[in-house]
Amino acid sequence: MEAEGLDWLLVPLHQLVSWGAAGAMVFGGVVPYIPQYRDIRRTQNAEGFSTYVCLVLLVANILRILFWFGRHFESPLLWQSIVMILTMLLMLKLCTEVRVTNELNVKRRFFAASRWCSCGQVGTPSRLPTSC
Repeated sequence: MEAEGLDWLLVPLHQLVSWGAAGAMVFGGVVPYIPQYRDIRRTQNAEGFSTYVCLVLLVANILRILFWFGRHFESPLLWQSIVMILTMLLMLKLCTEVRVTNELNVKRRFFAASRWCSCGQVGTPSRLPTSC
């Protein structure tokens, strides 16, 4: 008799726990990449991040989605794959931008350094060459 009286509380509680577990399943794989994204963006350095991990996760999640078309499985797993693909694309975009920016800065520094000789600045059209 007591169990029937608590159904009004247990059924919504069960649904709440089930929604919470599904949400944790969908977004749980993305959570570790949030601090990495923030750190790479703050320091503008993507040296420690492997793009091969992104490649493997992209392939695995794309295959999981393709498998879903053949044999349906739980929808939180499908949403997890979609969210993970979006996260990996976002991480790859950030890493590519940071690495391109860093490489351009290195090339600019090299170009600027090549305009100087050991005894002073090399002659330019507006200046006479210096003798060493």
